[in-house]
Amino acid sequence: MGRSLLAASLGLALSCAPAWSQSPIDKDANDILVASMNYLKGLKAFSVDYDTDHEIVDKAGQKLQYSASGSLLASRGEGFRMTRQGPLADVEVTFDGKVISLYGKTLNAFAQIDSPGPSIDEAVEEFRVSTGLDAAGADLMSSDPYSVLTEGVTEGTLVGEAFIGGEVSDHLAFRTDTVDWQIWIRQGDQPLPLKYVITTKWVTGAPQYALRLSNWNVAPKVDAKLFSFTPPADAKKIEQINSDETGELSLEDAE
Repeated sequence: MGRSLLAASLGLALSCAPAWSQSPIDKDANDILVASMNYLKGLKAFSVDYDTDHEIVDKAGQKLQYSASGSLLASRGEGFRMTRQGPLADVEVTFDGKVISLYGKTLNAFAQIDSPGPSIDEAVEEFRVSTGLDAAGADLMSSDPYSVLTEGVTEGTLVGEAFIGGEVSDHLAFRTDTVDWQIWIRQGDQPLPLKYVITTKWVTGAPQYALRLSNWNVAPKVDAKLFSFTPPADAKKIEQINSDETGELSLEDAE
């Protein structure tokens, strides 16, 4: 067989072969997610308010939902400050590029963790390891949120349009081997996430974690002092930080 005929045969075979390397995410869904995450990671600083619902299934099989609210201010070059008010905690978490500080206002107790590096990504990962809290919404602060969110995705689709907080958004749904997750992204020139839901599908009752985001500010005034923490003079320092089944941070040693 001549070289030209061989090349033509190989070209035909390849063109007819299945596209095994094709993304499992539909193009429409992928385009929307890429645009949103590129916009988000391009922000030097941002602030946002949030509400969370964390479901658990108790020993009797009853599904219970625990809710919390808070706010986040993040600057990719300086750090972040997050507040959280839940049924059992009133907590503030700050990161100044070196140290992650957690202060429980109700117990007047604090703990600190050295970050392995100056980036928010490194601080968030260390926080997860040290506390056992997944902090799923923190993925959105990543320097590459698209890669973090789509890791392990086996399917992704555009469900359609929806209204979140009165704003028109695109509803996307994704699957992995362990969880299903959905995200609602605002339409327009600021394609920011407005809602994020994770379903743990192989756990009895398929409990969900829901995060709702509002009052986005993509150009907040940032004072680096907000990311530093000075404990009150009478605050108790503890060494152990835990998370409980309701998704709250626990400073047990202070009780």
